[in-house]
Amino acid sequence: MSSNRKPRGRIQVSSERMYEIVRSPIITEKATLVSEHNQFVFKVPVDATKPEIRAAVEGLFNVKVTAVNTILQKGKTKRWRGQPGRRNDVKKAVVSLADGDSIDITTGV
Repeated sequence: MSSNRKPRGRIQVSSERMYEIVRSPIITEKATLVSEHNQFVFKVPVDATKPEIRAAVEGLFNVKVTAVNTILQKGKTKRWRGQPGRRNDVKKAVVSLADGDSIDITTGV
């Protein structure tokens, strides 16, 4: 019985793509609460995959990532001056780090 799964290996991401993937940290009350459990939240492109996000965070911040969870937030339909409009879709990545690793998001990359 053969499986359709791809082999699990490390993915290579260029440095330009790394900076494109990790757009900005999300600093909210909820993101601050999960940072106490060694998890950090970043805004990422909608087309970014979990292995790409893992490679980008490990490459930019020199940390060991244990897990990546993603959230795709659909854009809301809003009205402005009576005209309907739509917000863009946003993808968030919750990155869990290994014990002992940390990211100081206030200093930047």
